[in-house]
Amino acid sequence: MTAPDDAGPLLETKLHIPGLRRGQVPRPRLTARLTGGAARKLTLISAPAGFGKTTLVAEWLATMADDARSTAWLSLDQGDSQASTFWSYVIAALQTVVPGVGATSLAMVREPQSPPVESILATLVNDLSATAARRDLVLVLDDYHLIDAPEIHRGVAFLLERLPPHVRVVIATRADPGFPLARLRARGELTEIRAADLRFTADEAIAYLNDVMGLDLTAGDVAALEARTEGWIAALQLAALSMQGRSDAATFIASFAGDDRYVVDYLVEEVLQRQPEPVRRFLLRTSILARLNGGSTDAVTGEGRGKAMLEQLDRGNLFLIPLDDRREWYRYHHLFADVLLARLMDEEPDHVPDLHRRASAWYEGHGEPSEAIRHALAAGDMAHAADLIERFMPAMRRSRQEAGLLGWLQGLPDELIAARPVLSVHYAGLLLDSGQLAGAEGRLRDAEKWLEGSDTPIVSDAAEFRRLPGAIAVYRAADAHQRGDVASTTAYATRALELIDQDDHFGRGSAAGLSALAHWTTGDLEAAHASWTDAMTDLESAGHLADAVGCAIALADIRVEQGRLRDAMRTYERGLRLATEGRPAVVRGAADMHVGMSERCLERGDLDTAVQHLVTSKTMGEHLGTRQNPYRWCVAMARTRLVVGDQAGALALLDDAERRYVADF
Repeated sequence: MTAPDDAGPLLETKLHIPGLRRGQVPRPRLTARLTGGAARKLTLISAPAGFGKTTLVAEWLATMADDARSTAWLSLDQGDSQASTFWSYVIAALQTVVPGVGATSLAMVREPQSPPVESILATLVNDLSATAARRDLVLVLDDYHLIDAPEIHRGVAFLLERLPPHVRVVIATRADPGFPLARLRARGELTEIRAADLRFTADEAIAYLNDVMGLDLTAGDVAALEARTEGWIAALQLAALSMQGRSDAATFIASFAGDDRYVVDYLVEEVLQRQPEPVRRFLLRTSILARLNGGSTDAVTGEGRGKAMLEQLDRGNLFLIPLDDRREWYRYHHLFADVLLARLMDEEPDHVPDLHRRASAWYEGHGEPSEAIRHALAAGDMAHAADLIERFMPAMRRSRQEAGLLGWLQGLPDELIAARPVLSVHYAGLLLDSGQLAGAEGRLRDAEKWLEGSDTPIVSDAAEFRRLPGAIAVYRAADAHQRGDVASTTAYATRALELIDQDDHFGRGSAAGLSALAHWTTGDLEAAHASWTDAMTDLESAGHLADAVGCAIALADIRVEQGRLRDAMRTYERGLRLATEGRPAVVRGAADMHVGMSERCLERGDLDTAVQHLVTSKTMGEHLGTRQNPYRWCVAMARTRLVVGDQAGALALLDDAERRYVADF
């Protein structure tokens, strides 16, 4: 048989079903889906390079070797994008299982002036229909992404529309095919297996790394590597190659990234080098973005086709992961991003700071301070980063992003912070909040000197600068409290309340809370309760809802100490309403309210409700509790265990509580 353009004989090896690989990990959950889709016209297996598409189909075919169906296989390559060559190979593949089928169609393809492809395919469909009394037929088109001719895509769509019921097509591809899938999907005639389905599960990763590769990794090591590779099979295989002969597997896994030579070689050869230059340039320059949408990519690249390019990359399965259902925001696979960034630094190092500056400006204009600051720091523009941190700090503290703020400030030069009193004073506050007392006093002095001298400080937030005296007093009270100096705590808190304006609710709430701590320390519980009440009211007015909910814990604890248990329960209920009712998202501290309510229910003898509150608290997750909540939860659950006579369980929980205890104000 010769190709119609006399290019030579058809390659029979393209028609052979690949054999199973040695040590292949069985994937019954996926082969079952392939079998279950037998009644559908098309099975589409679409995923990036290295996700095991061909291997999966070969495994599935091996499992159904005795089934009543036949398989025609075609491995495509770039030379098959000519319509006559493509259809010659398709017919040749079909003839390997049904001799003589499509002979007339093949003759039509070979004609110097061949008729329209629809006529050729209609004849082929009639031939296939005549084979209905024989075994069911599966046509596999592997590496379909190499086909870029619209004429072929139209022909495949025509064929799929008219296939007889006993014929089914399986397409394995790195990119979605160039014909519409929506109609097949709507009719229930399409089975789809994508990257998310093909990723190795934890059990499959363990089977491959330990049973096949003989690495003897712990479950924790495998989980860490699986998370780092996001289940990408090729990356796991490349990591396994890198680990062979190593004795420090855990250390290797912790540092495994896109700079591993096997990963780099694979992605460069299999992905980057195959892209047109505009696509390659887009990938490299947008790799600085943790999240991508049309606007952010346009800002970075200076071009106006970001949205269309992202949609193209998404269809092409270029390691792009959607972050929402609308396909508006994406991110790159972590290892792919690592490789892109490394290539960008190699090829355009002088251009990288400018890319980060553009990204910073875009995120600043779109109200995303965290990303704006991150990119300003990456650009080396420390002064602009400092401006952004100062301007956005109040809002970020309201949303409890203290850890991020502290990390950014620690990355700025000392002399830059010292010249900015607002940054200095809040740096001190963040240090105190994290228990790092040693550096706080120096930062307060840096801020204070600008109140005493005649030089002009650098200020981005004039309102915060006006609040400077009161803020310094608040943080000195906090420092004194942490050092156990009750008298100084009271004195500074009182001074802060004198200095802070009535409309500065956050400042007054902070000062009132520190005053409450001083009263509580001396045993004056009524004065402490009154100050905590003022603090909670002010913090709620300031929009610091998590802090306000946290006040409810202290208020309830005081009422418990006084034996006023009903008042304590009402306080927890009020805190829970504040954290949950009318909020777009539950506020941190809600989990603590359930723990407190559990203890009050247990004191009333209502064990079932007490346990239910603890279950609810645990279900919410630790991110909705204060730093003390894991400790408090363990203590409360231990008490429920004692009630039912489970002393061993109670002791285990108390041991866990001891490990989880952390100090705070």
